[in-house]
Amino acid sequence: MRAVVYDSYASDNSRLAVRDVPDPKVGPGQVLVEVRAAGVNPVDWKVMTGGLDGMMDAVFPVVPGWDVAGVVRAVGPDTPEFAPGDEVMAYARKDVVGQGTFAEYVAVSAAHVARKPPALGWDQAGGLPLAGMTAQRCLDRMDAGPGDVLLVYGASGGVGGFAVQIGRDRGARVIGTASERNHGYLRELGAEPVAYGEGVEGRIRDLAPDGVTAVADFVGGQLDTTLAVLADGGRHVSITDNTVEQHGGHWIWVRPDGAKLAELAALTERGALAVEVAGTYPLEGVGDAFDASRAGHTRGKLVITP
Repeated sequence: MRAVVYDSYASDNSRLAVRDVPDPKVGPGQVLVEVRAAGVNPVDWKVMTGGLDGMMDAVFPVVPGWDVAGVVRAVGPDTPEFAPGDEVMAYARKDVVGQGTFAEYVAVSAAHVARKPPALGWDQAGGLPLAGMTAQRCLDRMDAGPGDVLLVYGASGGVGGFAVQIGRDRGARVIGTASERNHGYLRELGAEPVAYGEGVEGRIRDLAPDGVTAVADFVGGQLDTTLAVLADGGRHVSITDNTVEQHGGHWIWVRPDGAKLAELAALTERGALAVEVAGTYPLEGVGDAFDASRAGHTRGKLVITP
């Protein structure tokens, strides 16, 4: 099969290549997915730099990518949940960095797979799992819902946009930080937009004089502002800053979980959750997609379409 690979860690895209590699083996409890779309996430290029080497082993050549949407082509022994022809999606992170989703095929644990809703396009389905489940886990950890004033940093990004929509669906009032060019988009999602940068604490206080009760940080470097605007008894999480744990917060890492992904699929089916796709790229364009992700100004998801 054709796949994007790199043979060693690198701080740039110089090691990326598209070449033929062996097809994945399909073990017990696994499904072989023909990849139709695979979302790009910042963790993909951060892994390529060796940023997670202290946490996860890597087997080179590495095929990057942890999101997938596609068609089941084969199942391993004792995998009655799925059959060839099923349209599925998954957060396909494995315990070892190696066989990812920027390829024509990927083998995934059936426990991590959910059925793709018919109304969700391939690009949207490929961009949903990691970012959507990250937002979901953050709100689950804070038990955010009715009566909460939820502050989302980076609300127009891939994870942030999902957090806004999930928070609104759960009955929270949502305030979101973003550049002014994305304020209209945030209003469409149901958030009250706030410009980030100098003076953001005051702008948040103008909207929530009594403080916010829940904070989801998808940007990093926001702890001082969080502590300044958090109401007594408020909860906060971050996906980028583990120092929040020293101040009563939680550092969040999402887990592959087909059942939780199915919950997000149900939200899309009833129109409560939309997936914004900022751009699509072929396998040969993964480097360009990584550059766009690094720039940090993308609204919505970047998607690879093998």
